[in-house]
This record gives sequence, structure tokens and C-alpha cells, in this order.
Amino acid sequence: MLMWDESKSIESIIGCLSHAGRIIMEVYHAGETATEVEWKSDSSPLTIADKRSHHYLVDQLARLDNATPVMSEESEQADYTIRKDWLRYWCLDPLDGTKEFIKRNGQFTINLALIENAIPVLAFIHVPLTGATYWAKKNGGAFVYDGGINAPIRANSKDSNWIAVGSSSHGTADEAEWMKQFPVTKHIKVGSALKFCYIASGLADVYYRSGPTMEWDTSAGHLLVEEAGALFSYISEDSVHYNKSSLLNPPFCVRIQL
Repeated sequence: MLMWDESKSIESIIGCLSHAGRIIMEVYHAGETATEVEWKSDSSPLTIADKRSHHYLVDQLARLDNATPVMSEESEQADYTIRKDWLRYWCLDPLDGTKEFIKRNGQFTINLALIENAIPVLAFIHVPLTGATYWAKKNGGAFVYDGGINAPIRANSKDSNWIAVGSSSHGTADEAEWMKQFPVTKHIKVGSALKFCYIASGLADVYYRSGPTMEWDTSAGHLLVEEAGALFSYISEDSVHYNKSSLLNPPFCVRIQL
């Protein structure tokens, strides 16, 4: 599986993500600089913070293991004819929730997953505003590292009074109809991959997304919620895998187990 000292690499990655989070927060607190936006070809926003986090983390991951390619949202993506042969790679979103960053509501994350044979085996979601890092290892559990303390986390398991969490900026009209099949009594809105963190740590119970997401939006959260005891599934496909010919995800649902 992992080609380096696993315990040291996890500690190093959390340290790198924390530093990238501080880079993001420096821009966040820089007044008008935080809202200087470029628009990419898919009409999604790009800020100085996205770019600075991307360059720092791509460099640090190469220092950790230069044999493992990095698929970052802010990189030019390798053609599928090349990446289809990748058995192992990093999947990175250096600033997930750029719209929330621009709104200055603090609901943004850094997402990083190590993918092996098309499934995530290590996952990290760092929250720059708080400094916490949620992380998980395949068959090794889910944790939150905060203030020097590494604590296990666990999703709820209940049959009533579910809390549904939805996107702050990307909600769709069919979400309410979809939720009728579950015992939902409360709805909340949260930006970025924080929705996965909410379910993994018991603050929410179900999340449905039919709007467009990319693999770097979900790969870390996918492993985090599964290792915390919840379920991640595509709506229209029997299995979830990564490094597809199209990096666009189909609709998916995350929920706790009854």
C-alpha cells in the first residue's frame, strides 16, 4: 500500500495542510484581496488563495513522494490516455468552497485524498478557519486532529430525527423531494466538504447532491464518512470509483445507517 513511513507521512500531511490553511487565511484577512476573482472556463471562481494553496501543496506532496502524481483542481488535467494507468495518485482541491471564501463566511476546506486502484485509501479535509483536520485511513477509522489532539469520530446511527445538510451555494430543487424517504426533521446549509465532516462527526445525518461535483470535491469526504460508519453511494451506479474518463461525478447520497 503506502510506500513511505505511514505514521510520519500522515503527521507531515496534516502539518502541510495546516500551513496551506494559514496561507489561505492570510488572503482571507487581506481585505479586498480576498475578493479578487478570476473566472475559469467552467464559470467557477478562482482566487489568489486557491492558487497559493495549490502551488504550496503540489510542491510539498512532490517532496513527500515524487513518484506519485497529483491531480489538483487547479492543474491542467492529464489526458485520460495517460492517467488511466495511474494506480496511485493524490486527488487535491486546494480550496473547496471558493464561493464561500468570497462570501467570507468561513465555510471552506482543503480536500486531499490518496487514491489507489480507483478508491481512496487516505483522506484529509482541513478547515482553515478553525485549524481542524478531519482524516481517515481505509479500514483504519476516522479522526479529527484539533489543537494537538487526535480524536476518533463516529457518525450517528438512528431511525428518527435526522438532520439533512445541503449546499450553501449549489442547492437544487429536487433535494426536498429526495429527502422525503428519510426521517428528516431539520435542514441546514453548509458550504464545501464541511458537509462530509458534519455527517462523520454526528452533526448531520444525510446529504444528497444532484448538482455537478468533481472527483476532488468528494474523494476525501467519501472515505471520511465511510470510515466514520456512514454510507456513500452514487444514485445511478452500483459502485463508486475514481479516475474516471470524465472527472464529473454523478448524483450521490451520503447517509447514516439505520
